[in-house]
Amino acid sequence: MKDVTMHLPCRVGDYTDFYSSRHHATNVGVMFRGKENALKPNWLHLPVGYHGRASSVIVSGSNVRRPRGQIKPDPNAPPVFSECKKLDFELEMAFFVGTGNKLGDPIPIDKAKEHIFGLVLMNDWSARDIQKWEYVPLGPFLAKNLATTISPWIVTMEALEPFRVPNEKQQPEPLPYLRDPSLTAYDINLEVSIQGSEAKEASSVSSANAKYLYWSFTQQLAHHSITGCNMRTGDLLGSGTISGPSPGEYGLRRTSHHIRSSPSFIPHSSSFIIIHHGSFVILCIVLHDDG
Repeated sequence: MKDVTMHLPCRVGDYTDFYSSRHHATNVGVMFRGKENALKPNWLHLPVGYHGRASSVIVSGSNVRRPRGQIKPDPNAPPVFSECKKLDFELEMAFFVGTGNKLGDPIPIDKAKEHIFGLVLMNDWSARDIQKWEYVPLGPFLAKNLATTISPWIVTMEALEPFRVPNEKQQPEPLPYLRDPSLTAYDINLEVSIQGSEAKEASSVSSANAKYLYWSFTQQLAHHSITGCNMRTGDLLGSGTISGPSPGEYGLRRTSHHIRSSPSFIPHSSSFIIIHHGSFVILCIVLHDDG
């Protein structure tokens, strides 16, 4: 494999990223709004998402250049143009649309699975200092368009059948168009390691599991198309950062460091608060089939 050049597994059409992990949404909400207002009122009623940039979706192993943009390190001073100083990863899964739908014809929730071809591992690179300054009122823009890395292999939904598990019970009950009669999650172990430019080996910084997604892949697709939006073959839909309930299961550096700020958090590099030049960010999947 070391002598093979990997390519994107398919030509990406449109790209959408969701925000489907309740643990992640809660962790971020606590950071910005406090525990009592962690989740926005709409979060338990619909899969929140935004449209990303398909042209900068790249295959695993591609170099990512640190972006430049406006940041505001001093809240009492004007913004400055600078290289990003808080580059972050986001541990995600994503699915490719296999068969699309006609414009004006939503994909029913009970048919959504038939339109999903398979899953890839995804890292939605994020420039946190750029994001902090730009995101009000319309959300992230330049902070998210620099690069989105996906694996070169698509794992089909048929291959993942042995790893289906019950989804978390959803309360309040979703509206009828989001009620999946076979609501399913997938027991897919995920891990992130970082190897600094001077480190001899990578250090694990986070682990999670795809079963922690509150909103399922079928619900994401049904919601995206409910307005009649036409999905097309090759469209890429990201799950959003996947986090688990414990501090070692936070799927991005921002919340990991917020919760676990101990100097021993990352072995071999006690000052590793951000991703430095020349670092490798390694995402991997481990599947355990007891059968």
